[in-house]
Amino acid sequence: MTAAVFEHGGPWTEAEYLALGETRDRVELFDGSLHVTPAPTPRHQHIWRQLGNALEPGAEAVGLHVLEAVNVRLRSGRIPIPDLVVVGEIDFDDPVVDGTAVRLVCEIISPGNAATDKVLKMHYYATARIPWYLLVEQETGTLRLHRLDGSHYVEHAVAEPGDSLRLAEPVVAEIRPAELLPGR
Repeated sequence: MTAAVFEHGGPWTEAEYLALGETRDRVELFDGSLHVTPAPTPRHQHIWRQLGNALEPGAEAVGLHVLEAVNVRLRSGRIPIPDLVVVGEIDFDDPVVDGTAVRLVCEIISPGNAATDKVLKMHYYATARIPWYLLVEQETGTLRLHRLDGSHYVEHAVAEPGDSLRLAEPVVAEIRPAELLPGR
């Protein structure tokens, strides 16, 4: 993949991006440019798994699915890889999930990449009309649930370790931030 990226000239098309195939790095497509980040840390992965486990029963109860690190097409040429999504009906063999199927998107904020999740992706997810956006602050365990209001997100609820975040939509779930963190 490295040679293909460095030898490529000009903006990337969606077809060229998808032709890269699976990689160990997280490679996202934003309007012709690739955004590459290394594999997540073990802390990030632990939070990811615990969060997925907390959402899974509520999703299954209403016929939704919890997926980790999948390509989500927000529009042509804009494909992020969120940490976690809750989706409706999709084609499980398609390498890309259409953004219209996403009910909730979650990003676990990495200290060196916070602006991407808090600004860029938040804007892109709102533009794609994804109803719920959950941010997890990896360093503190704080959860920030945002709800789509018109064309942007508003903070709906915040939970810190010691608190619980109760979701009623798109799934019924209770998430305890302290239980997401390793070494609890």
